[in-house]
Amino acid sequence: MWNLQNFFLKIYSTIIRVAYNLIVIILLFVTAVIIIRTVSELGYTITEKTVRLGIKELVINVLSLIVILELIRAFVEYFEHHQVHIEILIEAIIAFLIREFMIFLFEGKFSGLDVFLWALGIFFLVLARGIAIIFKPESDLVKEFKKFITKFKERKETQ
Repeated sequence: MWNLQNFFLKIYSTIIRVAYNLIVIILLFVTAVIIIRTVSELGYTITEKTVRLGIKELVINVLSLIVILELIRAFVEYFEHHQVHIEILIEAIIAFLIREFMIFLFEGKFSGLDVFLWALGIFFLVLARGIAIIFKPESDLVKEFKKFITKFKERKETQ
């Protein structure tokens, strides 16, 4: 029975490894395409008639590149430690939201409330990232908090 279970676990881990390797290769290919596209479109930012459009495309391409790099970082983190820390995922989400927010601003169809809500959402994600960094499982603050909880439980049980 255990031998069969180990066999299926090896198959599962091999499939997962192949899938993640394939995803990283695809993400690296997309990164190369974005870099080539960004460099090729730099000429549009120089001409007078399409300066606004060229800058918009440049900003969107650079922000897309940042999102892809954050995703690659998450996959590399998984390969190295077989887990992904929450702050890396939050950073990828923040980068994606900033990209979408910039696209939204370039369209020019926004109100003050829209900008406020976007900024508020990004602020809360940055706050969540800060909390995730402070309260890492291996941080001293969390260890001290766990000690405090165990001492509190011991005192409560002795009473």
